[in-house]
Amino acid sequence: MKKAGSVIFILIAITAFGQSKIKDKVRFKEYDFSKSFYYTSILKDVQDQEDKKAGEKKARTILSVDFTGKSFPTKIDEYKTVWHGKPVSQGNAGTCWCFSATSFFESEVKRISGKEVKLSEIYTVYWEYVERARDYVKTRGETYFAEGSEAAFAGIIYEKYGIVPEKDYSGKLNGRKHHSHREMVEEMTKYLEKVKENGAWNEEEVVKTIKSILDYHIGTPPTEITVDGKKMTPLQYLNDVLSLKIGDYYSFMSIKNAKYDQKSELIEADNWRHYDDYYNVSLDDYMTLIKEAVDKGFSISICGDISEPGHDSEFEVAVIPSYDIPSEYINEDSRMYRLENKTTTDDHCIHLVGYKVVDGIYWFLMKDSGAGAFDGPNKGYYFFHEDFIKLKMMNILIHKDAARKVLDKIIK
Repeated sequence: MKKAGSVIFILIAITAFGQSKIKDKVRFKEYDFSKSFYYTSILKDVQDQEDKKAGEKKARTILSVDFTGKSFPTKIDEYKTVWHGKPVSQGNAGTCWCFSATSFFESEVKRISGKEVKLSEIYTVYWEYVERARDYVKTRGETYFAEGSEAAFAGIIYEKYGIVPEKDYSGKLNGRKHHSHREMVEEMTKYLEKVKENGAWNEEEVVKTIKSILDYHIGTPPTEITVDGKKMTPLQYLNDVLSLKIGDYYSFMSIKNAKYDQKSELIEADNWRHYDDYYNVSLDDYMTLIKEAVDKGFSISICGDISEPGHDSEFEVAVIPSYDIPSEYINEDSRMYRLENKTTTDDHCIHLVGYKVVDGIYWFLMKDSGAGAFDGPNKGYYFFHEDFIKLKMMNILIHKDAARKVLDKIIK
């Protein structure tokens, strides 16, 4: 009897262990493009001929995760959240970096001053294109000119040009509900290519022409606004009303091919400024920084790679399936491997606005301006498992007080 009991115990233990180590399975599912938010709302509005062609692809097969029988913490009211504005769509404009950063700064204004504001994303985008074109001339056409950029660059634009409320500059003309910058970007790109081809490196003329293209497509940004009956410049609005001190915001990343606890450049195409003010920290410090920040009531602008089968708009989650890499093997090496072979790229920026701990694991609430975020029931949100951030999210923008523990170790 004693021997039989031992056998039963061993079998139970093996079964329990096996259940806890259930492997994820690949699933091929049909994605009906015609029912997506992008097709039914954005494309119906922008009426772009190029996008209409895309709309003809009604369905496609995509590699996903078999989530059959699985449940996830996708109830927003169960998360501890930071105040943030209502999710807004970026349309088919590739400017997620600015939507993330703008939402982040809106939350910071609320935290610092108690004011609830809706700021203009496209005001920042306008001046970012102007500065990028200016740099294109200075580098004689070597500057990467495209829609993508860095969340940290929003602060750089704020310091030079200020910021305005969204109501004063929406960037949407002719009653349009969604942003669509494809034709505008193509026009600017072709113009700059001609500038390079002809060696016409007249900075003043190039900037003037780029502004005229921007003005036609998204309107001319205001040089003066009225707030509570008082006229002011965008810089005065930034400093006197919003009380944002851009120098208080720091960017962090975690890569193995640069020294830890020092500033370094994030090497990627969108970092066209070759911005080297990213504090590079160990992965442990990176994750500790994120968790402690949200514990203390701060939000985070975070950027990384969402082109993964575990990032699913139907289930509104981002997880790392075991067929990619088991959780216990996610570390600095597996993270760096993916960065080095370009399977991790900075393709999307979002706003981390809340968290929940389930069985010792952090789940993060993400406010997302991407079209896919509006396909599920929680319009404009995703729920990220901490492993996804640990492996795939490349960099963050955060207030210095939220990063004090890490910064105190770096800045003596």
